[in-house]
Amino acid sequence: MADGVGPASWANREDRPELDGHGHAKITPMAGNPDFFVSAGRDPRGLPVLSRDDQVVGHVTDMWIDGPEHMVRYVEFELEPEHGQGKRLVPIGMARVKEKWVQVRSLRSEHFNGVPRIGSDKQITKLEEEKVSAYYGGGTLYSR
Repeated sequence: MADGVGPASWANREDRPELDGHGHAKITPMAGNPDFFVSAGRDPRGLPVLSRDDQVVGHVTDMWIDGPEHMVRYVEFELEPEHGQGKRLVPIGMARVKEKWVQVRSLRSEHFNGVPRIGSDKQITKLEEEKVSAYYGGGTLYSR
């Protein structure tokens, strides 16, 4: 899923963030944006993240938003020690926010440590977006 071929393929985009009209990174954590808040639906922060095999692989720590578009792009979660370490992102389209958990159906629990890490806790580059999305997309086919 990390090889970048087949369903997990990604484009070799620039390794720099997409910028808004003012030269700032478009996609940033909600925690660093005091003007944004959850106004509808369930705020997933603090909820467990469940894998395809119904294992708790982590807990949601934040949401990453596209400021100019006013929408959530990623859910950030901290891995449980038995599944790896560190924070990872899941594209919002690959996560289902339920009342008591966030479900990620494309990956089994043993694959979460392989989710590509990003280089900054304040922004994501276009290349990192490609790799993260491709990993989850590839998991839909390969993570059985």
